[in-house]
Amino acid sequence: MTPERPAPLAKQGRGPSMHDVAARAGVSHQTVSRVLNDFPGIRPETRERVQQAIRELGYRRNMAARALATGRSEVIGVIMPEVPHFGPTSTLYAIEHAAKQVGFKPLITTASWDPESMGQALDFLLGRAVDALVVMAQHPDVLAAVDAITDVPVLFVLTGNSHAERSVAVDQERGTRLALEHLYGLGHRRFQHITGIAGLTEAQLRRDTFVAFLDEHGLERYPILEGDWSADAGYRAGLEVDDDVTALFVANDPMAIGAIHALEERGKRVPEDVSVVGFDDVPEAGYTHPGLTTVHQDFTEVGLRAVSLIFAAINGKEPGVVEPVEPWLVERASTGPAPS
Repeated sequence: MTPERPAPLAKQGRGPSMHDVAARAGVSHQTVSRVLNDFPGIRPETRERVQQAIRELGYRRNMAARALATGRSEVIGVIMPEVPHFGPTSTLYAIEHAAKQVGFKPLITTASWDPESMGQALDFLLGRAVDALVVMAQHPDVLAAVDAITDVPVLFVLTGNSHAERSVAVDQERGTRLALEHLYGLGHRRFQHITGIAGLTEAQLRRDTFVAFLDEHGLERYPILEGDWSADAGYRAGLEVDDDVTALFVANDPMAIGAIHALEERGKRVPEDVSVVGFDDVPEAGYTHPGLTTVHQDFTEVGLRAVSLIFAAINGKEPGVVEPVEPWLVERASTGPAPS
């Protein structure tokens, strides 16, 4: 039996082209392009046929040539913090997923908050001709370093409520008030706060809102306890919680989990003696003992909005002012009525 003759390979002297892949797979070059860009709506058998042809031919996209021809790289540069906390990593996942749906890929680099590190990250991404930048700007120095960029559209995410004209953020003030109003409604009047890393915009907004809430209700100010987002910092702060305090608002969930452990070591029952509320709603929050009451931040929505806005900006549309993403309170067993 004579074997089926394969479609002709690329001419000698050049690599296989998209048209070669299309011929081998028996589809149009538009279909090959859609598979390469991860577009939805392609039948699984067609996608597999194209991918098999790509493997057989050893096809590699010439992104530089494509960028020259179209004026676009179809790449979005993303700068995220060096320390991979839950919020930034969850947002990054959502950005990557949403970007693929519109034919773009993220190119990711990390940076600390100092100007030199940010400058290196910007040089790296702009030197690769990205079409736009998404910056997880959780520190004022990051905002200042990126503000001067005019080469490509820039969008900030996770900034709290600042830079509203070109940012996507969860409403930190609203989330903090949801937590505090919940505790106040349970009869608590002696509050304390474990804050996040000093200087970070979201941590500062939660701290400022906490202080404002106490003042609005004429409540005593107990010392604010410093944290760094880690469970260990929460544990150490939990050892310092004032004996009179019955309500503890913690700036993120890992610190809240650490604080609960410290309180229990001190003989404090949660929630009978001290109610604890966290922030973020990490996957583990529902499986701690007791389950952690916390503020849910919708990082998936942040990522979706970010890509929608940056895609519009790439196409010359003004994003305008974007309303912050609304958080909500998830009530679990770590909060209860104030002790009598």
